[in-house]
Amino acid sequence: MPKIVSVETEIPPVKITQKEAAAFAERLFSTSFKNIGRLLTVFENGEIDSRYFVKDIDWFSKDHTFQEKNEEFIHHAVELGSRAVKKSLASHQLGLNDIDAIITISTSGLATPSLEARIMNQLPFSSHVKRIPIWGLGCAGGASGLSRAYEYCLAFPKANVLVLSIELCSLTFQHGDRSKSNLIGTSLFADGVACAVVCGDQSPILTGITHPLPSIFATQSTLLQDSLDVMGWEVKNNGLYVVFSKDIPTLVKNWLRPNVEGFINENGIQLQDIKHFVAHPGGKKVIEAYQESLGMDERMMSESMKVLKRYGNMSSVTILYVLKEFLNKGCNPGDIGLGTALGPGFSSELLLMRWE
Repeated sequence: MPKIVSVETEIPPVKITQKEAAAFAERLFSTSFKNIGRLLTVFENGEIDSRYFVKDIDWFSKDHTFQEKNEEFIHHAVELGSRAVKKSLASHQLGLNDIDAIITISTSGLATPSLEARIMNQLPFSSHVKRIPIWGLGCAGGASGLSRAYEYCLAFPKANVLVLSIELCSLTFQHGDRSKSNLIGTSLFADGVACAVVCGDQSPILTGITHPLPSIFATQSTLLQDSLDVMGWEVKNNGLYVVFSKDIPTLVKNWLRPNVEGFINENGIQLQDIKHFVAHPGGKKVIEAYQESLGMDERMMSESMKVLKRYGNMSSVTILYVLKEFLNKGCNPGDIGLGTALGPGFSSELLLMRWE
């Protein structure tokens, strides 16, 4: 089965503590909400200590056009994405010519030509690399990218695939939007970049690797009908406006378990067989909903909580940060992991992994 060989991350340059973000939100939203003090508890109770942005907090105190924000998105995405790619290659002494395909995931900005084409103009990849840009899957995108890389490597067992996820959520911030959704988004979302290397069974780079690696052996995509208003973007003249329903934790509790159980049972796995839960931490309430829905011990959520505390919700990138935690700590041969992420649609992406 195709294997995840490595995950490397690139952290944006500006660190902002949650206290700084809360003070910024209070200044901006206080004239719009009489109960601003009560609403600001989302910053205190969200289990986020810090986040990383490509711009300092003063930049967000001014209004910016859609064009200006998107130009910043392209500039920083190419710069940070190029660094993440180079890290991924260096971690296993890979060359640019060893890469057969690049799957690029993003939902927080627009770029045509797509981001990997722009990165390929910065780094001397082969001009014949397959380019597979995926846009619009939001928080589910990182898990989906791994699943599509798995399928590519099944078709081409000698292939080496990069899954490059780039999200600069802060640049979608709407200075003039005084909605509760925008306030909650201000407390939660962050910027981040990650790049994973996925290899087919016959890839030469697997020769000599002796430590256990997660092999993907099954995936599932699921769309919940009539749920288009749960999360996503509204595209308006000033750019992307966040859609973020308060019902998301309830949907997780009621919908996730039958979805997960149906998937893993088809593959001969029971919930008690899952040793590692590689979950996208959409927020504290979402993580709690995972626990309640699946009956998992809170220790199973420790890696997801660790990433949420340090980095916030980086949309599609976040699950790759969580996966890196598992790769760094090491897992035992035979251990089974479940990757899960939820995104617009309303949708879920699931993948089963076995360390081999």
